[in-house]
Parts: sequence; structure tokens; C-alpha cells
Amino acid sequence: MRAVIAEDSVLLRVGLVKVLEAVGFEVAAAVGDATELLAAVEEHRPNVVVADVRMPPGFHDEGVKAAMVIRQQWPEVAVLLLSQFVEERYAADLLATNTSGVGYLLKQRVANVDDFVDALQRVAEGGTALDPEVVAQLLVRRHRDPLEKLTPRERDVLGLMAEGRSNAAIAAALVVSDSAVAKHINSILTKLDLPPAEDSHRRVLAVLRFLEVG
Repeated sequence: MRAVIAEDSVLLRVGLVKVLEAVGFEVAAAVGDATELLAAVEEHRPNVVVADVRMPPGFHDEGVKAAMVIRQQWPEVAVLLLSQFVEERYAADLLATNTSGVGYLLKQRVANVDDFVDALQRVAEGGTALDPEVVAQLLVRRHRDPLEKLTPRERDVLGLMAEGRSNAAIAAALVVSDSAVAKHINSILTKLDLPPAEDSHRRVLAVLRFLEVG
């Protein structure tokens, strides 16, 4: 798979290039601002973009705006945004229309290479990766009816669902069987009045919308 990286910190940019190349990605370009990012995407048409939320010249939301342009002009290009802090509104902007091939992670996740690579590959393949801390804040903010109907284990499962995890990944994280996860999910969907969906992206979208992200 081909990737484009946009990160103004030279050290992190170099580190990301090395990580991606080590796991088999071809890094077509590594740039330092949003203008260069859009030019690189237009030229190389990568499978996935890894971009900082805040980049020159204003260090505000340049990366998010560039990501929105990419999603509109080249919807086949997956986008993984990296942020220094939890900023729910940026996740909302990115996920508002489509959860296929999108991700939002804190930069600290890059330090755990295995988790970062897992999230990147999931996004590059059309999946979703939402940072656990963002999900946790959303769950806390919405901790009232009907979330109060959920058991503690169901809330754990819901959080992992909102991150974009598959049933198998949820089972592994919680050390339970796949069938137990399926039962929890069916119970969650029933209690939250969400329609069952075989497609994982539709399921994540439904959960995120319930949590007032979408």
C-alpha cells in the first residue's frame, strides 16, 4: 500500500516513515504542511494519508480541513489523523459523513508501534480507528439514559465497537468468547434502539451517531 505523511515535526515525520516502511507501506511523500499534503495526494493518489491535526501556518485545524478536502475529492483515499490532545470536534468533523477508511488517534499511540500499525492497517483497508480516550470521553458525557441501561461489560463492548474493533478483536481485548461478544452486541443494539447491521462501518456509524459524534 502507498501512503502520504503530513507532519510538521521532523523527528515524528521521520519516525512515521520508518514505521510505515518497516511494515510494508510505500511512503510516496512525507511533507510538513497542509498545502503540500493536498499536492502530494493529487500527485500520488495514495491508499492512505497520515496527517497531523494542527500544521503550519496557523497550527489550528489545517490538517482536519485538508482531510475533509481529501475525503471529498478523493473518497477512495483513507485518512488517519493524529492529534496531541483529545479534541472531539475534530473527530466529529472527520466522521460526520462516512466512517469507512477514517481514523483519529492521539500521537501517543504511535509510541506503541503494534497498536498504531493495527489501527493504520484497519483504516487503510477501509475500516475505522477512533482513539480510546475520545470514546471514553464521549461515553462519560453520554452517561445517562439510555446508556444507563447498559451493564458495565456492555459499556466496555460499546466502547470497543466505537473504536472500530471487530467482534474478534473485542473478544480478545476482553478475554471472552466470540459468541459472548455477539450476545453483548445484540443486547446493546436492543437497549439503545439501534438497528442491527452486518456491515461494521454502518455499525460504528450508528454507535457514533448515538454518542453525538456523527
